[in-house]
Amino acid sequence: MGFSMDAAPMIETVRQQLEDFIAAKGLRRTKQRDVIIEAAFGTKEHFNAEELHDMTRKIDRSISRATVYRTLGLLVECKLLREVDLGRDQTFYDPNFLDKPEHNHLICVDCDRVVEFEDDHIAIMEDCITKRLGFSPASKSIRIIAKCDQLERTGACSHLQKTLETGANRH
Repeated sequence: MGFSMDAAPMIETVRQQLEDFIAAKGLRRTKQRDVIIEAAFGTKEHFNAEELHDMTRKIDRSISRATVYRTLGLLVECKLLREVDLGRDQTFYDPNFLDKPEHNHLICVDCDRVVEFEDDHIAIMEDCITKRLGFSPASKSIRIIAKCDQLERTGACSHLQKTLETGANRH
């Protein structure tokens, strides 16, 4: 598993920022961390730690689960990766927020599809609400849990069919 050429500049930026961050903590850059960054930022999909471990092992079978978890912690701590609550019983990570820090998530309860969206009206509304209540936003995130109109209308959903065929949820 490689990464697309579009992802290459992002991956190099992340590598450099993480290297600067961990150097300040007395840690060093490793091949394993580089592979984890390649896997994490070579996708636009949300992933959990186990999925990232699977992705990294396609690149380098020697990467341990513990190394993935430690590196995820470092990536979150230095604000290169964001933990997101997708309404499931585990933590997911969002590799897209560096490009789009103000995006939100719509999650389909029928097929588990996650759709990212941005909306200037929502950003204005969030600012108005926090100011009216006497706060300044530290971070913002909206998660909308929804049902598929296409499934309701026709009894079929292409995303649900793909999920059933592959036996895996796409995040």
